[in-house]
Amino acid sequence: MEDILAIVLIFGGGSAFLLAISPIGQAIAARIRSSAPTADQSVQRLQEGQQAVLEELESLRQEMTEVQERLDFAERLLAQYREAGRLPQGSSAPRGEGA
Repeated sequence: MEDILAIVLIFGGGSAFLLAISPIGQAIAARIRSSAPTADQSVQRLQEGQQAVLEELESLRQEMTEVQERLDFAERLLAQYREAGRLPQGSSAPRGEGA
């Protein structure tokens, strides 16, 4: 039983040491050392993120409105062009020569 315990401690200790000196272990240690963000900081970050999303949404709405206005304008121009082609032609006599 002591042999198994010694093997577990040797391999466990060696694994823990290797983890501690690895970049992953250093990142975990830095995370533990730094203070965890408080609830106020988390709420503030969430509010800032929400505000940024809302501003982006408003910008997209404005762009969409502009695109809709341009589309309406283009549709009106096309309708005018099509209607102009359907208008009846005048007399075939050249201008200035008629009675």
